[in-house]
Parts: sequence; structure tokens; C-alpha cells
Amino acid sequence: MPFSWLTTSRPIVALAPMAGVTDAAFRCLVKRMVPEVLVFTEFVSTNALTMGSERTLRMLAFDPEIERPLIVQVFGADPKKFLDACRIIEQLGADAIDINMGCPAAKIVSSCYGSALIKKPELAAELVHAAVRAVSIPVSVKTRLGWDTPETLIPFCTKLVEAGASALAVHGRLYRDKFSGTADWEPMYALKRAVNVPVIGNGDITSASDALAKLKNLDGVMIGRAAIGNPWLLRAIVDAVRAPSGGRVVDGGMKQELTFSEKMPLILEHCRLAVKSKGERRGIIEMRKHFGHYISGFNGAKELRMKLMTLESLEEVKIALTGDQHCS
Repeated sequence: MPFSWLTTSRPIVALAPMAGVTDAAFRCLVKRMVPEVLVFTEFVSTNALTMGSERTLRMLAFDPEIERPLIVQVFGADPKKFLDACRIIEQLGADAIDINMGCPAAKIVSSCYGSALIKKPELAAELVHAAVRAVSIPVSVKTRLGWDTPETLIPFCTKLVEAGASALAVHGRLYRDKFSGTADWEPMYALKRAVNVPVIGNGDITSASDALAKLKNLDGVMIGRAAIGNPWLLRAIVDAVRAPSGGRVVDGGMKQELTFSEKMPLILEHCRLAVKSKGERRGIIEMRKHFGHYISGFNGAKELRMKLMTLESLEEVKIALTGDQHCS
């Protein structure tokens, strides 16, 4: 069955697209642990795709046996390139496309990508319309509460839905907030009452209890930074939000509840997946961004982290992890 935002199981639990994090290795790891979770790629440039960038095409490689439904996130500002890029993505076998209208990074915003589109609602709607015209798979949008006020959220998103967006994911901060302060979920609840498409909330979910408390009238929740080094959290959240009414909520999956020896097999599996998709040296080097998160909080973590940051082979990592008895 083709993927549809309307028929996918509720409540939706999604792993947020994160640059440098949600590559094929991490997505496969998460899907093996929690098949119910929806996964997104790192965002890819529509400009680069239309130019045939090999690096960008490599970022879209995925395992169809594990990762489906796979949602590819794109960014850009040229409707013609959106049309062409989305056709390429569909041909590569993606199940859905998501447009990034929320990234607050300066180099993204300065090119009128990401959050900058919040200030250009007509262009934002035109991009959605171009993508929807190009493909038969669903097109969604991930955005923020607004540029400097949440009062624009409903009119902005209404325009996107009118242009053809079949789902919306909203991060509960304004552009000006970047990632500081506390995420505000109230505007998301109001948005859900105003539109007739699924709305997924994102921001500051660090436990199963957080997810359950913040879900309310939304169609689902999206977990980002809290899943880095802690993919077990996603299992706990799925179990909590999909538990039968009255069921006991358990905040399982948090880092403090797992010993180092319990974590180690999954860390090594993540390494193996990274090596498989990127080659040994590059795969292990790119794992460095995950190592610190995985071992944080354990005795001897600082020394082990420093050692791991120098390694370039899977065997070296295995020896470092299995031979480090002082981490507990």
C-alpha cells in the first residue's frame, strides 16, 4: 500500500530530520529497534539534486527492506528546481517528501531557505504547489511557530494546506528563538483545530511522559535531539502513546536506566551500519558525533570519548568499548 498521512497509524511517532544525524545508518538502527517510527532523511538541497550532485544522491541511499516508509526532506527556494528535484526523489523510491521551512541556520536563512520562507508565504505556497504537481507521493511541510510571532502560524499553514500540503510538523519555537528557551505547544493545538490535515508537534520531548502530556489533540509527536545517543527513548514513547486507555505509562528508554554493557551491542551495531553505508574509515569518523552522546553519564566517559575520537576502524572501536571495564 502506498504511504498516506491520513491512514498511517496514530498517534504518529516520528524521528525528526537532523542534518548530520539522520543518515541511513541511524535511520536503520532506529527502525530495527522501533519499526513503528516514521523516519526522515537529512535535508537535501533541491539545487544540488537538479545538478546531479553525487554527494547529495548518496545521502538519499536507503534500505527499502528496513526504512519504509521513507520521507525525504528537501530545502530550496526555486519552484522549477523543486518540481525537478521532487521527480528525482520519487524515481529513487521515496514514499513521501517533506519541505523544510523551519531551519534557523544563518547560511540557510540567508539564501531564503528554511525559516526564511515563513516571511514569504506566497513563495512557500508556490513551492508546495510545485512539489505536489511533480509527484504522486504525499508532500508535507516542517516549519516553526513563526518568524517573530506565533500569530502568523495559522494563516501561513492554511496557505500551505491550500497549496496541497498533506501534513504539517511544527517545531514549538520561533525563528528568533533558534533552539533556546522552552518550546511552546499551545499554538500547535490551535493550528490543529484550524486545518484538516495531520499536525505533528516537535520540541523538548525528552521522555515518554513528555510525549504523552504534549500530544493532546495532535496527530503525533516528533523527537529530535533527545534521540541522539538515546534511540531507546523512541521505543518508550511509542509504547506510552499507543498504550490502551488507562494503561500504565513507563518512562523507559532513558540513558540513566541502561548500563554501559546494555548499550554496547547497539552502539556497535550503529557502527556496523555506518561502515556498511559509508565505508570503514569514513563511517567510523562520522560516528564520532554519536559516541559522546552514547557514553555520556558513565564513569570514565571522558577518557573513553577521547580514545574513540582517534579511532578509524570498527575493530578498534570494538576493542575500545569491550575492553573498557571502568565504564559502568
